[in-house]
Amino acid sequence: MAASHLLSRKYSVAVEPGKEGEEIKPGSFGGKAIGVFTSGGDSQGMNSAVRAVVRMGFYLGCKTFYIKEGYQGMVDGNDNIVEATWASSSGIMQLGGTVIGSARCSSFRTLDGRLQAAQNLIERNITNLVCIGGDGSLTGANIFRQEWPSILEELSKRNRITEEQKASCSHLNVVGMVGSIDNDFCGTDMTIGTDTALHRIMECVDTISTTASSHQRAFVLEVMGRHCGYLALVASLACEADWVFIPEWPPEEGWEDTLCKKLSAERSTGQRLNVILVAEGAIDRQGNPITANKVKDLIIDRLKYDTRVTVLGHVQRGGSPTAFDRILGCRMGAEAVLALMDATPDTPACVISLDGNQTVRVPLMECVQKTQQVQKAMDERNFEEAVRLRGKSFQNNLTTYRLLSKLQPPIKGVVNNKQKFAIMNIGAPACGMNAVVRSFVRLSLANGYTVLGIHDSFDGLLYGRTSDLIEPVHENLEIGVKPMSWTEVQGWSGRGGSLLGTKKVLAGKYGLDKIAEKMKEHEISALVIVGGFEAYHSALQLTEARDKYDAFCIPIIVIPCTISNNVPGSDFSLGADTALNEITDICDRIKQSATGTKRRVFVVETMGGYCGYLATMSGLAGGADAAYIFEDKFSITDLRDDVFHLKNKIISAGVQRGIVLRNEYASHNYTTEFIEHVYSEEGKGVFTCRKNVLGHMQQGGVPSVFDRNYGTKLAAKAVSMLAQQVHDNLTEDGRVFTRDPSTATLLGMRRRFLVFTPLTELKRNTDFEHRLPLDQWWLKLRPLLRILAKHTERAYVVESCISDMHDMEEEDY
Repeated sequence: MAASHLLSRKYSVAVEPGKEGEEIKPGSFGGKAIGVFTSGGDSQGMNSAVRAVVRMGFYLGCKTFYIKEGYQGMVDGNDNIVEATWASSSGIMQLGGTVIGSARCSSFRTLDGRLQAAQNLIERNITNLVCIGGDGSLTGANIFRQEWPSILEELSKRNRITEEQKASCSHLNVVGMVGSIDNDFCGTDMTIGTDTALHRIMECVDTISTTASSHQRAFVLEVMGRHCGYLALVASLACEADWVFIPEWPPEEGWEDTLCKKLSAERSTGQRLNVILVAEGAIDRQGNPITANKVKDLIIDRLKYDTRVTVLGHVQRGGSPTAFDRILGCRMGAEAVLALMDATPDTPACVISLDGNQTVRVPLMECVQKTQQVQKAMDERNFEEAVRLRGKSFQNNLTTYRLLSKLQPPIKGVVNNKQKFAIMNIGAPACGMNAVVRSFVRLSLANGYTVLGIHDSFDGLLYGRTSDLIEPVHENLEIGVKPMSWTEVQGWSGRGGSLLGTKKVLAGKYGLDKIAEKMKEHEISALVIVGGFEAYHSALQLTEARDKYDAFCIPIIVIPCTISNNVPGSDFSLGADTALNEITDICDRIKQSATGTKRRVFVVETMGGYCGYLATMSGLAGGADAAYIFEDKFSITDLRDDVFHLKNKIISAGVQRGIVLRNEYASHNYTTEFIEHVYSEEGKGVFTCRKNVLGHMQQGGVPSVFDRNYGTKLAAKAVSMLAQQVHDNLTEDGRVFTRDPSTATLLGMRRRFLVFTPLTELKRNTDFEHRLPLDQWWLKLRPLLRILAKHTERAYVVESCISDMHDMEEEDY
């Protein structure tokens, strides 16, 4: 969205590409009716999608109806098809499953059943359907749409509808959204519910790992995935699993010997537990099932390990949806309504899919046919084709797993390369830091390099492990730079904070000459810095000093890791996803605390410095009424208008609770306390107000699946690049020397790709005073937050506001 529109607080909605600048007024599609239903298996995030359909429909002036119990409710009609109200769509985002129900329906498969369903829709003038379900449910909706003209003729012939009804309901428009925890639908990067299911799996694995380690046990976990191994594959990467069995890629012949040999080798290094994941549809190369019990029996018979089986089952479908699934549901639900409003009688049924950092409309049957081709390829034992059809994301996850699973600890005392790779953390701790270090250490060691861990940032490099005081330490204290071992980083991926130690410092504060001297002393050939804005800025200072200090003339890579998500060169920073989930969970609890209190509004302050990413995204995930941030300037008039809007909504819509988010540096004068006082004073007689400052809780917690995998893959990419750059810049005396700007980079995710961007290039896109990138993609999401909170300012279309929170890249999940 253009900055001028943000500053003037104009809010946009998305339309088809090519309609940029077109004005969309609230209520501009009055007279149309939309029916929304969920069908097939439930998945977390469906309620968020339902809510978004209802509220975007209201914004555009449509009548919106809940069709309860899926196709069965459509056939039964009566109280199963009810008009939605604003209040009925409140307070459902945090609920798992689907509040409007889902059921199998054999009667809809018959002509009489579909005739009855059509009659029920026509009686309410519903000619626009939003179907949230799997490929079977979506296929059924498309068949219904294709048969609609003949169904109208039959109903007219039987005198069940009038000629007027026949004319006004002459065509049916259908838009689908995929709700499936398996992520088994081709044509979208992620389906609603997958992220939450992965969180449930990781919670179970983390819990099991503690008891497994205590007793030196092996655990075989069966996860869902009868036809798709996505959950098992991604969870195995996140939890450092020893082995994974999935239907798309059966193990090679003789896998039994290979597995046992691998487990035995790991136990010999001191590893106390083994975790093996089995998708419920796992098979061998001949198509024979590989069950969790079969794997357990093999380990017991061959290795005599104490081995247990855990079948996770439907726990993977349960629980509150993650922030990602809530926002995914918001974006897809809003885009589905817009797609229906754009549809014509000739428009084919489409499905709302995630492609890069935006939602797109894809022909429904194209995706269904491709999904069916995957199963056909597996039935024909053409597993390479099955993996290809799953898409780039699946392929890259499998490639990463195969790379990491083949790593072997180096033979003690044997070093193939003289070069030393160093890694350090700079900035506030954030989840994902440890995953980077683990992956970096093991991949570097496996490739024959020595890895130096620099503890406590520049303090460790210059003085050894110290307190906050920067002064020389006693010679007997632990050295801050030391080689890292294979076993030292075991289990680091699932741990929060920074086990390597970190400080919020800049290189220039310590003196670049001192840093250069120490780097030369330790013979560092390449450096990776993991952290936030301080990490980026420090690396830039080292790069700009290359002309003065040869020690900095080595490959340097920055991996952004900060909950603030304020580092230029990357759409997403490690740690932000975990923090977002923490904030969303806390906001759920805050709202729950007012369950017995009538009409209360909470003003919640989030971290992020000057960056409003956390406030905006948690506002979308938590259904906030407003989110005040530095990038979107606001005035006392805006605060007043928002209070009046909230008062009106509470009085007229029957809403009992409200939540307002404020980024910590949103305004010097409009503080959290000031906003609380404004809302308290202006809301007298209607609601009470409370303030909550979340503080450092946002930096804590267990890393999310996204942050574990993202960190692992960023490190793998960094090691590969460093190895190449070190090789290309070796001098005759065996040193590494380079001043090429392309050897001092930041590795980040930009739209669909992981890219290395020169630090000197990023400098031009940085606001150093406020520690912000000059271009931030997520600002386009702010209009959606306002619309779903029932703000009715005139909207101007600038570009799509339905952008992807996770910016799913090929090497992402």
